[in-house]
Amino acid sequence: MEQVRVALQASDPLSQAGLASYLQSRPELTLLRSADRAEAKVLVVSCDRLTTEVVATLRRSAAEVGAPVVLITNEINESELLTAVECRVVAILPRVAVTADRLVHSVLAAAAGGGVMPPNLVGELLKHIERLQRDVLAPNGLNASRLTPREVDVLRLMADGLDTNEIAGELCYSERTVKNVIYGVTHRLKLRNRSHAVAYALRTGMI
Repeated sequence: MEQVRVALQASDPLSQAGLASYLQSRPELTLLRSADRAEAKVLVVSCDRLTTEVVATLRRSAAEVGAPVVLITNEINESELLTAVECRVVAILPRVAVTADRLVHSVLAAAAGGGVMPPNLVGELLKHIERLQRDVLAPNGLNASRLTPREVDVLRLMADGLDTNEIAGELCYSERTVKNVIYGVTHRLKLRNRSHAVAYALRTGMI
């Protein structure tokens, strides 16, 4: 099994040493030197609080390395949580609850494209998504997939193999309207053509 390359950054030497020992004790992980952090598959960041300085570091790492982040911290509030997610944080571990097994589980989950959040933080994220849907997306006729109901209808019929004329007849639109809807979706989502649009919508669960 290929080892997951991990870069570690802690706010104090004691945390750095302790977390490094956890990471180095597992054969499925390899801990990189600071100079090699650009090669990391996952970043582990430990801090007391999500200060402005820590956020700046996370944003810089997201831009330069682009790897998902496992964040270990004492406490985090809702606004800090949203900022952390924007900075590619996919797993959050309370410092008092960190064990070698939990840390390794979070790192492997992050490397596999998953995430690990305490239940109360998952609840906060869900509440934020609900507010976003209610206050921002719904008033503009959008859903969380960035598609309007009309765009979803057109993509579903395209996926069923209908051509422009058939889609227009099925939805009682003009052919020009259907073409405009298709153009709008492919242009906004930067998709190459109709087939790409259908494949993308199916793969991401939009339809």
